[in-house]
Amino acid sequence: MAAFMAAVSSRCTLHEMVLKAAAQHEDRHAVCFHPIKQQPLFLTYRELTTVSGELTAFLKLHCLDTETCRIGLYCHPGIHLPCWIMGILCVPAAYCPIDPGSPSHFTSSLMERGKLNFILVENNKVKAFKMHFTDWTEQDSNPVQHLGVTLFKVPKYKEACLEKRNGICGKQATSAVEYKQGHICKDSIDIREECLAYILHTSGTTGAPKIVSVPHKCIVPNIEHLRSIFNILPSDLLFLASPLTFDPSVVELFLALYSGACILIVPDPIRMIPTKLCDVLFNQHRVTVLQLTPTLLRRFGSHSIRSSVLSRDTSLRILALGGEPFPAAPVLRNWREHGNKTRIFNLYGITEVSSWATYFEIPETILLNTQIGNEPLVPLGFLLHGTIIEVRNDEDCAVEKGEGQVFLGGQERVCFLDEEVVLPYGTLRNTGDCVTIKDGEMFLLGRKDNQIKRHGKRLNMEYVQQVVENLTQVETCAVSWFQARQLILFVVPREPVEKKTLWKELRTCLLSYAVPDGLVLIESLPFTKHGKVDMSQLNRLYTDYVKERRMDGLLQREDLWDALENIWKSLLSLPDGTSAVENDSMFLLSGGDSLMALRFQEELETLVGKSVPGLLEVLLNGTFMDIHRQIYKCIYPMVEKASIVPHTEINTIRTLEKGNHAHKRNEPRLTDPEKHINSFISLSRGNRIFINVHLASESHAQKCQWTNGSSIEVAEFMKTDDFRSECKRQKTNQSSSSSFMSQDSVLSSVLESQFFIRVRWKSDTGKCVDATPLLIQSASTRPSVTVYIGSHSHRMQALHLKSGEVIWERVLGDRVESSAAVSRCGSFVLIGCYNGSLYVLNRHDGKEHWIFSTKDAIKSSPTIDPLTGLVFFGSHDHHLYALDINVKQCIWKSFCGGGAVFSSPCISSEPYILYTATLGGFISASNPSTGDTLWRHACGKPVFASPQCNTKHVFVGCVDENFYCFSHSGEKVWHITTSGPIFSSPCISSISQKVIFGSHDGFIYCCDMEGVLLWKYKTSSRVYSTPFVFPHPHTQNMEFVAAASTDGNVWVFNAGSGLLDTVYKLDGEVFSSPVVWGNYLVIGCRNDYVYCLDLMSSRSSI
Repeated sequence: MAAFMAAVSSRCTLHEMVLKAAAQHEDRHAVCFHPIKQQPLFLTYRELTTVSGELTAFLKLHCLDTETCRIGLYCHPGIHLPCWIMGILCVPAAYCPIDPGSPSHFTSSLMERGKLNFILVENNKVKAFKMHFTDWTEQDSNPVQHLGVTLFKVPKYKEACLEKRNGICGKQATSAVEYKQGHICKDSIDIREECLAYILHTSGTTGAPKIVSVPHKCIVPNIEHLRSIFNILPSDLLFLASPLTFDPSVVELFLALYSGACILIVPDPIRMIPTKLCDVLFNQHRVTVLQLTPTLLRRFGSHSIRSSVLSRDTSLRILALGGEPFPAAPVLRNWREHGNKTRIFNLYGITEVSSWATYFEIPETILLNTQIGNEPLVPLGFLLHGTIIEVRNDEDCAVEKGEGQVFLGGQERVCFLDEEVVLPYGTLRNTGDCVTIKDGEMFLLGRKDNQIKRHGKRLNMEYVQQVVENLTQVETCAVSWFQARQLILFVVPREPVEKKTLWKELRTCLLSYAVPDGLVLIESLPFTKHGKVDMSQLNRLYTDYVKERRMDGLLQREDLWDALENIWKSLLSLPDGTSAVENDSMFLLSGGDSLMALRFQEELETLVGKSVPGLLEVLLNGTFMDIHRQIYKCIYPMVEKASIVPHTEINTIRTLEKGNHAHKRNEPRLTDPEKHINSFISLSRGNRIFINVHLASESHAQKCQWTNGSSIEVAEFMKTDDFRSECKRQKTNQSSSSSFMSQDSVLSSVLESQFFIRVRWKSDTGKCVDATPLLIQSASTRPSVTVYIGSHSHRMQALHLKSGEVIWERVLGDRVESSAAVSRCGSFVLIGCYNGSLYVLNRHDGKEHWIFSTKDAIKSSPTIDPLTGLVFFGSHDHHLYALDINVKQCIWKSFCGGGAVFSSPCISSEPYILYTATLGGFISASNPSTGDTLWRHACGKPVFASPQCNTKHVFVGCVDENFYCFSHSGEKVWHITTSGPIFSSPCISSISQKVIFGSHDGFIYCCDMEGVLLWKYKTSSRVYSTPFVFPHPHTQNMEFVAAASTDGNVWVFNAGSGLLDTVYKLDGEVFSSPVVWGNYLVIGCRNDYVYCLDLMSSRSSI
């Protein structure tokens, strides 16, 4: 692909650009530093050049004998940072930023491989530097003490080695270039003749970290072109968002100083507290240009992004995101407040061709797109000045369409890696990133190798293993990327060692983003037959380990404070005997960081045995007391407000915040009996039961509710005289899931197979049946069970469950893919149709009661509010509807944020919330009474699956291959990543507390309520339909799972173990979901038939 080349002065340098701007803007602010507790400090351009000039004069005296001077900068961000960098550049010399927080062995290697001659050390870091690097010689720095730095010189013996290495490396690199090119390259660039600007290192986790030496002529075109694109003005305020060791920091700093604008710098503690940083940037200082990674932006939280960063009245003109894959367009739209005018850019580049290679401004057509199922992708965009980009296939041939790997470089945009000295002009670097080219545009696909992206950094797990195995306490180890979300380290120690000690070592020797999430000590590593480490066995071991910790970690109320304090001290490596943690202590200001906060969250949730909604936000922004309160109200929600926590420093703790009282209903949900109510029980996909029953013991009460349970259990309840006592028994059974599962596991170990399947009957509907059956039984007289199901033939049938006899049939106005629902009164069935109508039909004869029309097809299945009887459903016209079918009126309709509503709504009674998902990628929570949106989450890709909920969580799968769990307040609690899009809706077992779903990768997944994968089973094809959990129809003491794959196979598994019990092949594809009533399994098929299958016992003893 042709490069965009422009006339760029090869003699221009970064410092010359700044000096030119400083001469024009002497009295303008060049630097603003915002300390933690003091008022902001400022430097003008005149002061900047004066201070940097003093430092330059001092450094020149020491660099007289050095041809190419390289000076390290060992500091944290401060008011004089730009002065120090300019002082080094004007020598002229190259600066090399060094993070004082990096492990000393890593820094030593960087200083040696970077061939540094001198190190400028911030004065308050001198003591630590001298302790770690004893052989560096301190120079007389009195002339620059007022500038806050002290100079150190490379040891004599290393200086001699440096000179010798430079000579040898020059010859080796020249030979390498000649060899690669097949001839002596005349048009080459020599590092010894170039004026270097800075020296950085790559992440250090893709094998050995590469040293990258960057000439001025490589980075200057970036600054000049981006300044033009962003239209940077002297009135602008830019934020130094990136650490100095990340090359985008060069762009941020010199974009500001080249333009006569001001650069805002904050200390690291402020940078790590999202709420504080947001306040500083957009309330106190009104930043106008912001370049950062998507991860850093996300840390602000959706609310702060929408209300401050991308609000209607924000000061921000330019938002440039780079360093990671660009957020999906729906996410951006969710972040922007209506009326926001900020220009948003996607930047792409690699450190080896510092800094950026391409840019793309997101147009309004993408930001405002509302096309159904046609979400535009964000391309890499246009080339920056002097950049060449080439895409090569696996045969190393350039391609102009299709997929390939990206190679970057430029005629003069060339950086030197490690020992390279001479390179040809136009050298291209392999990025390791894969793209696809379509219609001349490139779209990023991901990494070529098996490296993972963690906390915005590339991480090779072999790096972690190599570093850990160098520890004296470690015999061997293995690293697992558990469920694609946790980095787990398994260690075989040489001798007994405390975890606390090992954690301390890990935090010392590993880069911050490489510190694992979990640590497990084991006696030996398991091996496969081929002699390799058995990672699947290790993952199972970790799953068991987590379960055991949760069981063992359950603590009493009075122990919570001490346990919390112990974890706090352990993570911060505080010595034994340290005084008690103060109530107002903040974790980040006490020495923690955002990565430690993630580990803190995991430790605490393991301690209490459950997820704690909102915990991470409190860890990042709150005090020690706030953290305690957040956990306490989660694990002891029923404690009285006046309850005293046994600690002298604590008074009372509120069990519920005011906001949590909204949308709640008090138990029991017993209402006065309505006229014309037919008591009934209905069963639909995902073992969803809807019951409306008159209570015999309460002559003036009716029980109406949804539940995730077993049809047999509820049917048994109907036989008793005292329904409420049975409800209490059900709750007791649900709370004792551990005993249920132990019995399950015992039985499954004895019995090999429980069922075989045979066809009981099948009913011809005339066309494909993609809908899922609805089964209803009247409770009062206990007549036979009726099956209700629609077809693409426009037919709606009512069938006798045992015989398959057609009770009635009704032809509707178009195809039917929606599954039926029963009204609260039990008299009507409701079903959506492709003609945009919702049909309300008499349940007993199919006669029309009411037809309500929308503006597009209805594929969403209706959901009934057990309290009000309102009918909720979605339409492809992008709206959610609430109907009162008794008065034949639409109560409200609500726009769902964009995208058709294909899936079915889900209503939660406690708290009282209605959930909806759209093909626009939105998951929404609404007030069922008004339709008002309570919260909305943007997944970035369409959501076909229907949400499902229990009293604590909301579950839903997405086309982005992730299965999500949210709290009722909208916080994402956990997710599981599969290898294919998810169209299957979740099925919840309230007995064993499992969540089961399918994926287009062909697997059935089973996890617990905490997101721990319990088992998965590979079927023969994609899984579109929703699984169904049911008890053994004869013994009631085991749970099974029925599921279907699209190739027509119907599967039955043991729910406890995930082992296959039996499978039956239907004569056609299956997109319908199975529903099991007793020993009858009902399902639709694309061969035009509805099937009823008998689950026959395979053992006479059963």
